[in-house]
Amino acid sequence: MRSRRSLSQVTDEAPTHKELVELISAAGRVADHKELKPWRLIELRGDDRLVLGKAIARAQGEDGVNTKPLRAPLLIAVVATIKSTSLPAWEQEATAAGVAHALSLLLDEAGWGVIWRTGDYTRAKAVSKAHGLKKGELLLGWLYVGGRPDRSRPVRGKTIDGERYLSAMPSEDAGDEDAKDAKDAKQARESEKAQKKARKAAKKARKAEKDAEKKARKAEKKARKAEKA
Repeated sequence: MRSRRSLSQVTDEAPTHKELVELISAAGRVADHKELKPWRLIELRGDDRLVLGKAIARAQGEDGVNTKPLRAPLLIAVVATIKSTSLPAWEQEATAAGVAHALSLLLDEAGWGVIWRTGDYTRAKAVSKAHGLKKGELLLGWLYVGGRPDRSRPVRGKTIDGERYLSAMPSEDAGDEDAKDAKDAKQARESEKAQKKARKAAKKARKAEKDAEKKARKAEKKARKAEKA
């Protein structure tokens, strides 16, 4: 886990079907509420990638073949299969995503290069049809898998600051404090709005005063001119 990283560029080598099955058997041991196994994986090799490329092109309103699926010799489509209406769909999608992540870790540990890719076309009708998805099935993207290039840069010793993402449970009166903060913020906004309105009215009044003075001077000047005439 500490040395894992996504590889966007891989070689033409790829794990065999048998090797992949063994890894999937291990990845399937993720947390699974009610043990529904709400997931399945689709193996794309060779011309399968061209079929996907055509589907992506159609989804984007383009002709020909989108070449993105050709970036790796093996693509593994991750499919969430919603099997129960009594269990929230998001829980079932989470299980499917868990399998994909676990599989990516196992592939990385086995020495393969892997990256999880998605796109705005992931759940397009043409792409779903190309994968033969049925009602209640959702595509979560693809694991692009291949060999690690010899020129792959060494793994940096970069770690996540766990303290930043771990917090304590809020106190019982935290809700009251949040409400008070929200009320104060609202009052501040209303006060600022009122001040802005007052400044605008004062500016308008000054302009009207200047216009009146200008009009009076003009009338006075006209009167003097009439007297001379």
